[in-house]
Amino acid sequence: MEQYLICIAVCIIGGLLMSRVAKKLSLPAVTAYLVAGLLLGPFCLGQLNITGLGFHTLEQAYSFGILSKAALGFIAFAIGNEFRLSQLKRMGHQAITVGIWQAVITTALVDIALIALHFVKPDLLSLPAAITLGAIAAATAPAATLMVVKQYKADGPLTKLLLLVVAIDDAVGLALFSASFGIARALEQGSISMTAVVLEPILEIVLSLGLGALMGYLLHLVEKFFHSRSKRMAISVGFVLLTVGLSMLKFQIGSIHCGFSLLLVCMMTGTVFCNICDFSEELMNRVDGWTTPLNILFFVISGAELDLNIFRNPLIPMVGVIYIIFRSLGKYFGSSISCRLSKCEENVTKHIGITLLPQAGVALGMAQTAGALGDGAMVRNVVLFSVLIYELVGPVLTKRALMSAGEIKPEGKTNARSAENANKNG
Repeated sequence: MEQYLICIAVCIIGGLLMSRVAKKLSLPAVTAYLVAGLLLGPFCLGQLNITGLGFHTLEQAYSFGILSKAALGFIAFAIGNEFRLSQLKRMGHQAITVGIWQAVITTALVDIALIALHFVKPDLLSLPAAITLGAIAAATAPAATLMVVKQYKADGPLTKLLLLVVAIDDAVGLALFSASFGIARALEQGSISMTAVVLEPILEIVLSLGLGALMGYLLHLVEKFFHSRSKRMAISVGFVLLTVGLSMLKFQIGSIHCGFSLLLVCMMTGTVFCNICDFSEELMNRVDGWTTPLNILFFVISGAELDLNIFRNPLIPMVGVIYIIFRSLGKYFGSSISCRLSKCEENVTKHIGITLLPQAGVALGMAQTAGALGDGAMVRNVVLFSVLIYELVGPVLTKRALMSAGEIKPEGKTNARSAENANKNG
């Protein structure tokens, strides 16, 4: 047990030390945490087999998965804060349009490219795998995006629309993946199940939103029993952890498999709570401060989980490069087209596509499900390769896009303490 505590401490301290190096290089802290995870992973320091110093095997890194899920729950809860009614009235139509169309266009482009590759080299990539990868391409990582926004205190039309879009993207990506995976299974088995293709994904989205709404309302009711800030923060943390646990439950009704999306449940919890609680803004800020070490752990563990064995097979990077190129084109042009359709500002239209490139946990979860395919190993390895590239490059590109849009203030001008003193003197 002491090994786990030492390992957690080393991950947090290592991630923070690496963030100082990243700051010198003008890189986001998220990238630093991921690099720290790679260094502490089984392909670097983990090979020394020193107790507590990193992860000796991938299995050991995976064993910390519950911490990653908890962190993802708090990240999703924080994103729910962006879905305030006042915000939705201003940007709701644009967010829905961009959220849906960029995902659909991305899936279509990746499908076309990989299906073409299948017909050119059928022994390299099966048709079911190509279709499944196209759907996985729609998924965007909300965690890296939110961390970059928070670190640099980004604010403006692009930032506000981006946070709404990455939240909507999860629901759209889930529906696209469920439908595509159902079709892929049908191609392998020779029969199609409308339950798996249509009913189960819709049911998962509805159940997730329903559970999230219920937990958000219950959190508001329970908060009324407490008046101190510390106790209100504690009950909020407890409720988010409870929500994460409930969202991991799975059950079956007849032949229908039912489950929840952790991201959707926690986002909806945050959305309902923030819209009915009059002190939610202050409480969310306090919860954010409490979860900082957990967020660092999330990204360090994510870096440690990246499997570098994929580079042993040169065919994986080749398919991965095609996947990355066409996914990037889909995100960029898909968001640009949908922004124009919804009449977004030119500054938003120009930069939002770059900010949607990060991809991580949601895609890996989909790839794990796709392991049931005959060519499931190829799907998983291609997604692992893309996540490795996107997680290291994506936060940097997101930062640059937000800076180009003028929504991040130049670094090095002030610090939190001097800013606070300035506000007091003013």
